[in-house]
Amino acid sequence: MVIDLSNYELLWPAALFASEANRVASSGRRDWTTRAEWLLTEAFQGGSACSDFESLPASAPRVDDPWGQSDTPPWEQPPVVTQMSWFRELIVRSAELRPYAEPRPYWPHRKGVANPADPPHPEKARLDFVRLVMELHKSGYLVEQFGEECVDVDEELPDPAEVLKLRLGVGDLWPLRPQEWDEDTFFGLIEVFHDLVSRPRDRHFHDWDQCGWHHREFHSGPARVLYRWRMNRLLERSALHYRLADEGEDQGRLVAVTDEARADLVHRTLSAPDPDIKQRTAHAIALYRGRNSSTEEKRSAIIALAGILEERRDLIRAELGKPDDGALFMIANKFEIRHRDASQRQDYDPAFLDWIFWWYLATVELSTTLVLRQERVPAPTRPDPSGSTVATNDASGQ
Repeated sequence: MVIDLSNYELLWPAALFASEANRVASSGRRDWTTRAEWLLTEAFQGGSACSDFESLPASAPRVDDPWGQSDTPPWEQPPVVTQMSWFRELIVRSAELRPYAEPRPYWPHRKGVANPADPPHPEKARLDFVRLVMELHKSGYLVEQFGEECVDVDEELPDPAEVLKLRLGVGDLWPLRPQEWDEDTFFGLIEVFHDLVSRPRDRHFHDWDQCGWHHREFHSGPARVLYRWRMNRLLERSALHYRLADEGEDQGRLVAVTDEARADLVHRTLSAPDPDIKQRTAHAIALYRGRNSSTEEKRSAIIALAGILEERRDLIRAELGKPDDGALFMIANKFEIRHRDASQRQDYDPAFLDWIFWWYLATVELSTTLVLRQERVPAPTRPDPSGSTVATNDASGQ
């Protein structure tokens, strides 16, 4: 079976859709189709994917006399496409799905007759943020925190303004009124809603008195992945040079934007298998890339990385040679970073801290690669009187 993907546009990251779809397909629940329909409604632009799914049979029709239905022998007839087989192929081919893109400029914009879309601007980012939050609110992503009205239930729901006040210490923030926010409130709300959202994996329609959709089975993990992905795309289009961290100690917090190469370095470093090294590196990264990181915090981040390198000095010396390994620590020791005394240089540009942080972080990542390479090399062997070989535990063969 080959699905025609040309009519489908994905609103989600492909990996997130595949993960959530796998949960639906593997659940074994009798109501899995309603969950699949809800996922397809959320994750795809328009209704094509959901409509195609609904048009398929739940299972292959039973044919008592297959020879009587067609002149083609049964073994040559194409398999019947069911909802499950279609859904599973969509999962397997999720990386091929075309991401949704804003419409290309229309004739008046291309010809200069009409004004093009507004240029990037911080004020527009606030309006886009409100639209994103309200869209998620409509889809049930805030029900777990704000509650959901039902004509059959007489209970007092949480006050969203109080929920936000408990988090930020600022009152009267709901309904959202972006024109009243200062910068700190706006950035604070971006981070707060990251922690509030949770995706409902199921919903049902309550038709009594036009009550509407009710949502249930909430999960914060996929909701936060989606929120970060959409919020970062929004911030990328704005004049704000921040993004929500996708991983690390500061996950879900605004950090300064870096280039793609350094972002990839952060990802690789935070993938270290040693939990202690991973935790210490994550702490250093969080100190360094915070939205308002001070010179002292950047210096502390460098000191944390230098500590990791000091522990691996023998490894670095073995790979680089003794004269070269000293250069790594000379920078931290001679300039006012690790030690604070009269012998250290203080008259350097603070931008120097940025350079040495990325240099040390790259060296930590390099040293992790060297450690892993050593672990994959089999231990040397020595002859055994019996004629076989015995692995040695150290370089001396003892």
